[in-house]
Amino acid sequence: MKQSTALDILKTGHNVFLTGSAGAGKTYTLNQYIHYLQARQVPVAITASTGIAATHMNGTTIHSWSGIGIRMTMEDKQISQLKSKKSLKERLEQTQVLIIDEISMLHAKQLDLINQVLKVVRNNDKAFGGIQVVLSGDFFQLPPVGERGESNRDKFAFMSKAWLEAQLHVCYLTEQHRQQKNTSNSLSLNDILNQIRQASVTHDAIEVLHDSQHNHIGQIRTRLYTHNVNVNSINDTQLSHLTGEAQVYHAMANGDPKLIDMLKKSVRTPDELTLKIGAKVMFVKNIPDLSVCNGTMGEVVKFVTTNDKNEPMPKHDASQTDASLTENLTSKPNDELAKQTEDDAKDDDTKDDEKIIKTKYPVIRLNTGREVIATPEQWVVEDEIGLPLATYWQVPLSLAWAITVHKSQGMTLDAAEIDLRNTFELGQGYVALSRLTDLSGLKLLGFNQTSLNLDPLARGADKRFLELSAEVQATYDELDKDAITQAHQNFVIQCGGTNDSAVIADHQKKQEQKKQQQQKKEHLSNQSIITDSTIDITKRLLAQSLTIAETAQERKLAQATIMRHLQAIKEEDPNFPCEHLRPNDKLVTDVYQAYDAIMAINDPNDFDQQGNIKLKPIFDRLHERVSYNDIRLALIFKP
Repeated sequence: MKQSTALDILKTGHNVFLTGSAGAGKTYTLNQYIHYLQARQVPVAITASTGIAATHMNGTTIHSWSGIGIRMTMEDKQISQLKSKKSLKERLEQTQVLIIDEISMLHAKQLDLINQVLKVVRNNDKAFGGIQVVLSGDFFQLPPVGERGESNRDKFAFMSKAWLEAQLHVCYLTEQHRQQKNTSNSLSLNDILNQIRQASVTHDAIEVLHDSQHNHIGQIRTRLYTHNVNVNSINDTQLSHLTGEAQVYHAMANGDPKLIDMLKKSVRTPDELTLKIGAKVMFVKNIPDLSVCNGTMGEVVKFVTTNDKNEPMPKHDASQTDASLTENLTSKPNDELAKQTEDDAKDDDTKDDEKIIKTKYPVIRLNTGREVIATPEQWVVEDEIGLPLATYWQVPLSLAWAITVHKSQGMTLDAAEIDLRNTFELGQGYVALSRLTDLSGLKLLGFNQTSLNLDPLARGADKRFLELSAEVQATYDELDKDAITQAHQNFVIQCGGTNDSAVIADHQKKQEQKKQQQQKKEHLSNQSIITDSTIDITKRLLAQSLTIAETAQERKLAQATIMRHLQAIKEEDPNFPCEHLRPNDKLVTDVYQAYDAIMAINDPNDFDQQGNIKLKPIFDRLHERVSYNDIRLALIFKP
């Protein structure tokens, strides 16, 4: 189905499931419909199953919008109690169109719960309380995380009662709109993804995937693995390579142990979080005040000290159990925290009963170049009257040199190193590969037989969706154009909107002005971010004959980070003029003699997950006479 046809169907007010492969234009079509509704003053709720997907459409998560949080089920009394929350009640009552993007990652039980909540709060027994619901997504993505022993049949949203009750019109977009700039053997990445969807992967496609292991994609890339154990190992190894003081943050919890355990599983941040300057991190919570979402990535560039008598940070007592910890963690406003300096931490002469509790928290430079401070956040499970049953506090970050394939869903990556050799779940390979836009950014270390297979239930459903979409297409092809236009206008009026051309034109004019202002603002304030990557900035300083230490001081980064930049620069441009940074010949010789000796011994414990020699064996072999940073620098100048 074409995008224009799907848009016409959406405008009639029918409930719709919008699907199609990557690049088919699902998000574009949704945005066109959203703009259409907003221009006609129709109240529309823009939501998604994940924070990342929600930010793509300037929306919120469906869990937050609907008031269900992380819960799978709620008692009737709990649902009725939602009416007492004034803002929630008004939001649900006023909404006329509900959009849920990335529906594949929403559990069937949660879709049923949202359906029930809308019925109760809106006092309307029709599906989803009588509003138009638009579901969008691709069920070849991984299913949502469920309870132990749950099958995909139990998880997929299309198996829910709400799905059937909504009587959705299926609109399966089939045109490809994503431009493919790079091909191999006349195959683009989209060609390969479509072969996986159709269970017809060719020998040529296999060869292209194998050959990608030789692609040079630079040092600044995301690593995707199928198992947490690999991700944790890589992240811990990378963290250990960073010099500088480590900051450790202990999670705390209070309340029902079972609910605390549920919160921990949903939060996915460690109970003990260790960070250093230079650490790659990812936010694990949507924080509107910071304009970051679950999945936003960045790098720790420094630590700042919080200092407040009225809002003390908690003290961690390792002897206490999680459930017995009752101290409150508080987050301070981002701009207020930024004004405080590390000098605050030096004043330790205050009396015990007057002491100000001081804690250093990380400043994160996001991939966009913007900097924010990550302070503790809380996750809460409440009872029917809003009282907390369980609360969990932690700095909302996790290490992110490597992430799991499951966590990558919803992301778009320019470059990724992917390891699918231990794929254990159908669909993991498809999800990992579809994070990229073309083959030039792919470095696939390997894959197994499961990697390119998809869930049979999802494949069967996809086939049926194609058939249902064709039926819908045939029905609409028979309709008179004037009748369709009238249906569009009737739905707008039904929703309390307007078809006044002057109002619509005024809205469109304001949106265009807003767009131009935003583009101008971004051009002026973020020009350096757009034109100069963090490595480009380092490269420019080093080209001016600054030393590693001087560059680190100028950029307020760790020396180890500058050396990683230098390594990436040298890989991209072996002739980059940086001989002023080369250590003396004796040091280089000593390091490489140690390097060669360790290679000859070939002790597995001396190598990291990527097959590179760890720094510590070299450090030990040189009798701790050469610093880690000098070792790093010498290795960069390897002949």
